[in-house]
Amino acid sequence: MALAEASMAAGAARRHVRFTGPEKDYWRIVVRGAVLLMVTLGLYRFWLATDIRRFLWANTELDGESFEYSGTALELLQGFLFAIALVLPIYTVFTITVLDLGVFGNVLSVSAVLLLAFLSQYGIYLARRYRLTRTIFRGLRFHQTGSAIRYAICAVWWWGWTLLTLGFAYPFTRAALERFKLGNTWYGDLQGRFVGSGWHLFLRGFLMWLAVLIPLLTTAVSLLAIRWPAVLTALRGSGDIIGRLEKASPGFVGQLGLGLTAFAVTLALVALLLPAFHAMVMRWWINGIRFGEIVAKSHLRTRDVYFAYFRFILYLIGFLIVLSVGIFFGLIFLGAFAQDGTPLQEFLTVAMMVGTYVVFMLGLITLFNATVTLSVWRLTASSIELSDTAPIERVKAAGDASSPLGEGIADVLNLGGI
Repeated sequence: MALAEASMAAGAARRHVRFTGPEKDYWRIVVRGAVLLMVTLGLYRFWLATDIRRFLWANTELDGESFEYSGTALELLQGFLFAIALVLPIYTVFTITVLDLGVFGNVLSVSAVLLLAFLSQYGIYLARRYRLTRTIFRGLRFHQTGSAIRYAICAVWWWGWTLLTLGFAYPFTRAALERFKLGNTWYGDLQGRFVGSGWHLFLRGFLMWLAVLIPLLTTAVSLLAIRWPAVLTALRGSGDIIGRLEKASPGFVGQLGLGLTAFAVTLALVALLLPAFHAMVMRWWINGIRFGEIVAKSHLRTRDVYFAYFRFILYLIGFLIVLSVGIFFGLIFLGAFAQDGTPLQEFLTVAMMVGTYVVFMLGLITLFNATVTLSVWRLTASSIELSDTAPIERVKAAGDASSPLGEGIADVLNLGGI
């Protein structure tokens, strides 16, 4: 009896987060958003992002009380316009380097790449600050301190090592950057911190990384072994093309076949392992979060994340079938109402190609948001267990609202997120 009471008391001390949002309401938001994105030529994305965040925040509960997102679409639009004015000169430099200005052009090109890398991380940190200051729980806002410039320098350094080591340094990069971000994250006057270990993530993901790296390196070695200048010259000749290619680069067919096969294996392994990697990183991240005495623990199951991705694939197949049928009837209409070679036929062909691309991209993004994004958010929220939420009762208000400039920079550089 005493043991049962102790167990019940321990269970009561652990508070769970849950997600209560109806999936049909989220579908309505993203489908309507996709249509309005097409009608407004992308301008509606600021309102769509705001609607998605409000839905997710409002339906995420802790101890029966939901979070609140107070950001507005006009703030995002304002940040985007300011960011364009900031980033446009850098893109102008890229345009200048296309003119082949020799050493000076090369220096400009490298400088522009480094500056864009710095700005991307700078924008990511400021965007996170904006989102935190618009996240409210029990009337108190989250906020973020720390220097965005210092974070950007650290991020460029760590991600540079990740690229140079072909992903080997990824776990240590994530651990270092999460320590920086969480160490500067506050809920009122309650400071967060991150205790996750890079080595822990490395050991769990090492076999995945190795499984993808081996065929990828095989692809690179096989393709680099081909004498491409001689192959390109041989392609301009006449006669037996295979014989010319083999003469220009001995073993060409075998090397090309091995490279393409290895690349196909790489893509298949990435698709197969991505859900497991997603779940593993999410568990590692949540298990490393601390707010004062509050300890977070995740029970996210890998199979549930796989099911979310599987649903996305099924919806995508159905969408592609419908799109293919639409293209088929579009071609019939094109052949029936426009003669070959006429300006009308060329216009309708271009319009159809552009429309197909836009519909495909919007459909792809919408399906991913409605299946994977929503499912992983729900699964992640429902999997979180907190050791104790008593410290929340003692939190005092702190922090001010932040500028949306960072959101704008991230959006301009296509690095925006939820």
